[in-house]
Amino acid sequence: MPLTPQTFLILAVLAPGCLFLGMGLLWLVGVNPPEKAIARTANATYGFVCLMLCGLVWSMRSAGLTSVSAGTGNWYAVHEFQIPLTLLADRLSVPLMGLTALLSGLVAVFSRRYLHRERGFFRFFLLLHLFAFGSLLVFAAGSVDLLIGGWEIICVSSALLVAFFHERPEPVKSAIRVYATYRGCDIGIMAGAFFLHHWAGSTLYRSVFPGEWPGQSSVMTGGGATLIGLFLLLGAMGKSAQAPFSGWLPRAMEGPTPSSAIFYGAISVHAGAYLMLRAQPLLAASSFASGVVIFIGACSAIHGTMVARASSDVKTSLAYSSISQLGLIFMEIGAGFSWLPLIHITGHAVVRTLQFLKAPSALHEFHGLHAAAGGHLPKTGAHYETALPAGLRSWLYRLALDRGHHDTILDHVVSGPLRKLAQRMTSLENRWRLSPKAPSNEGSHV
Repeated sequence: MPLTPQTFLILAVLAPGCLFLGMGLLWLVGVNPPEKAIARTANATYGFVCLMLCGLVWSMRSAGLTSVSAGTGNWYAVHEFQIPLTLLADRLSVPLMGLTALLSGLVAVFSRRYLHRERGFFRFFLLLHLFAFGSLLVFAAGSVDLLIGGWEIICVSSALLVAFFHERPEPVKSAIRVYATYRGCDIGIMAGAFFLHHWAGSTLYRSVFPGEWPGQSSVMTGGGATLIGLFLLLGAMGKSAQAPFSGWLPRAMEGPTPSSAIFYGAISVHAGAYLMLRAQPLLAASSFASGVVIFIGACSAIHGTMVARASSDVKTSLAYSSISQLGLIFMEIGAGFSWLPLIHITGHAVVRTLQFLKAPSALHEFHGLHAAAGGHLPKTGAHYETALPAGLRSWLYRLALDRGHHDTILDHVVSGPLRKLAQRMTSLENRWRLSPKAPSNEGSHV
């Protein structure tokens, strides 16, 4: 196979997926490899992905290319409706693919010691490779349809890793909450893809966003651009834990610390921001959609800052600090910036990964820092105390303790009515089945 940019791109995306399939087959036949072999295979795979991405960048620069498309054929085709299997590497996707490979390899190295002798060691690495494949597919997808495939892989692997310690009830409940939030918000991205097919005839980025990133334009304008932009924003809000869908992120901390670092500090939570960056031509064509993105980002930034300062444990505090930074990134995207949010995403992912990985030893390090400073660490937050009256500070603190009442509101407005509707439909189905007029298979003969 010639080493073209297309070859480098395909190999980089497929490597974690192939490793997942291989390990999955071993799992099915009951083979449990030793920890050292699992860890070394993971290290070699992500080293290979980094090498392929370096080759991709080198070959693109040598050929003077700013973007590369790879892949032929269709994932699905019915008459004129087609979902092409097309990958795209450009100035937006390549940095995030490299970030995914680098941080996945780092977490694999850390997890070898962190999960040593853990019963789910093999299962953790299996899901880590599935997540890495889904993330690379999201960032390298050449269309919204193919992005949805990687999007759903991230959803499934996230929920399974939140419920990693399934012998306890709380991780399982939290995983169900995470999965339900993802699925509810994913309606937006699916509806956005539907309307792109209906009005633009395609979801290929090169077709609906002609030009090279970040100087792309949109074939959709007016009300169509507004509607599709808002639908995609709904999907991005769920994945990036933007208000009011932020309640799932602290619950996701029930999973192992390495998965918290790579999923909810580095890669998964930034997938929504990537989607907004990719769909930025739609926002440029609709001032209303851009304003909504800025508003959602500002509310999330304020909400995340408040709750992070009122949190009593380090992982929850880091989760809401991530929400506040993601809110700022959404504001930057809505304001029309391109390179600034991309740099912000990269820097935030690296810093937050480090913070999550060192979270178990954070208290020990704080005590060492406190002793080194002679017991006189400066107090933080004094500017809030001087700027706000005591009554307002007390009210904001109570609001932050309940995390903005977001979960309560969603339970009453969304989850509660849906559960009642499901119960009513179940009751109607049971009545119909027990009714004497219901069709029966009794007396049927072959």
